[in-house]
Amino acid sequence: MVHLNEVKQELTARIAAIDARSRIARPQEIAPEVDAIRLIAHRNGLNPAVTVAHFLDSALSRGERGALVHDWLIMLGEAVRSERQDLAACDAYAAACSVRLAG
Repeated sequence: MVHLNEVKQELTARIAAIDARSRIARPQEIAPEVDAIRLIAHRNGLNPAVTVAHFLDSALSRGERGALVHDWLIMLGEAVRSERQDLAACDAYAAACSVRLAG
């Protein structure tokens, strides 16, 4: 069985790899990688990361790219590293994402 810290490290590395390409990559190139992160997070109970990944996917669908995606990836990384996995944590991340998406 994989330890949760190992999963968090893997997801953090994946986010960093996406971020390194985010300034030049098209949203449709990044979306499958974000979806893979969402699936891994879901399988491992990293609920705030699942929430942020959903919102990031919506932002990519709207065509956001570059610095905007970088900011989303920062939030996704924070959600991956979050110690809290309860509904209140998900709600807090969802609220922050809603503000960012509407902005």
